[in-house]
Amino acid sequence: MRIFDCKRKEVINICDCRRLGFVGDVEFDCRTGCITALIVPGPGCFCGIFGREKEFVIPWCNVKQIGDDIILVEVPKLKDVEKACPCG
Repeated sequence: MRIFDCKRKEVINICDCRRLGFVGDVEFDCRTGCITALIVPGPGCFCGIFGREKEFVIPWCNVKQIGDDIILVEVPKLKDVEKACPCG
């Protein structure tokens, strides 16, 4: 699977069935080439026009299943994976 294919998939947390959004980017280890985390942009301000305040950085070990249309992740506390958006 390519990174481009991940960006077309919606991320859903199986702990609370919450839709987190679509994959915006991935983090990977340069030495091994393995994906270490999925980055999902958080909700935007005013339809995303003025940027985003936060993003979800979901460790790869929390990814439970990748389907044709969705990626299921297990994140008991979303606060643990929320990061301030570097651009905001």
